[in-house]
Amino acid sequence: MADIKATKVAILGRGTMGSGMASNLLKAGVPLAVYNRTQSKAQPFAAKGARVAATPADAVKEASIIVSMLADDDASRAAWLGKNGALAAAGPGAILIESSTASPAWIAELSARAEERGHPLLDAPVTGSRAQSEGGQLTFLVGGPAAALKAATPVLEAMSKEIVHLGPVGSGAKMKLINNFLCGVQVASLAEAMVWIERSGLDRAKAIDILKSGAPGSPLLAAMSTRMVNRDYTVNFLLRLLSKDMLYASNEAAACNVDLKTGEPSRALMEAAIADGYGEQDMASLVEPLRKKK
Repeated sequence: MADIKATKVAILGRGTMGSGMASNLLKAGVPLAVYNRTQSKAQPFAAKGARVAATPADAVKEASIIVSMLADDDASRAAWLGKNGALAAAGPGAILIESSTASPAWIAELSARAEERGHPLLDAPVTGSRAQSEGGQLTFLVGGPAAALKAATPVLEAMSKEIVHLGPVGSGAKMKLINNFLCGVQVASLAEAMVWIERSGLDRAKAIDILKSGAPGSPLLAAMSTRMVNRDYTVNFLLRLLSKDMLYASNEAAACNVDLKTGEPSRALMEAAIADGYGEQDMASLVEPLRKKK
C-alpha cells in the first residue's frame, strides 16, 4: 500500500462534505492543498497544515490525486475547465476524482476531456452527510478504471468506511442519483406525514415511534423525524442541493425511458420550500412550509 503521507492531494470545495474530507486527510498526515471559491472559508485549514490555494490551478499544481466536492455540474465545470481551472494545470499522471453529486452527462464529458490530457477519472460520489464526513465514515460509490481506483484507495480509505467499485466511469453518478431520488421522496413523504400526525390529534411521540419501529422505519426516517420534531435544521444536507439532485435524477431516468412519477411532486414541495426561504437550511426543513398551510 502506498504511503499516503507521501501522496500530495488537492481538494476543490470546502462545503459541508469537503470540510470533513479535508480534515480527515490532514489527520492522516496527507500533504494537502485546498481551494474554495470563497477563500476565507478555506483559511481555517491553514492552521491545520493545509496549503490554501487561490485558484483550482494553484491547488493542483503538485498533486498526484485531485478530489472535487462541489455543489453541482456548473460549479464542477468551473473548477475543472474554467479560468485557472484544475484540469489544464494537473501534473502528468494525476488521478482525478469527482465526488460531487453530478449528472452522468457531465461526468462523461469531464472523463473525455481528462482522457485527452492523459488523466484517469474516477467518479466517486459519497453516501453519508456531515457526521459521516467528519468521522471518516463515508461510502464512496466509484465508477472508473480499476487501476486508478487501486492507486487512489489509500487516500479514499482515510475518508471512508467503504469503497464500492460499481463499474465504468459514470456508474457512481448513476447510483448516487438513484440513492438521492429515494431519499428525496422519503423526506417529502415524511414531511407530509409529520404535519398529518400533528393535526390528527394523535400523540406525536407515540406515532413516530410506531413508524420508526415498523415497516416504514429507516435510518433516514429516524434522523429526519427527530430534526423535524425538534425543528433543528442545522445543515447536514442543504435542501436546495437535494432539489437539484432530484432534477438530475429525473433527467437521467428519462434517458433510460423511466418516468419518475413520485419524483416531480416531491421536488415541487422542495422548490416551494426553497421559494419560502428554506433552501440554505437542512433538508428536514421541508416540513416547515407544510406546517404553515391551513
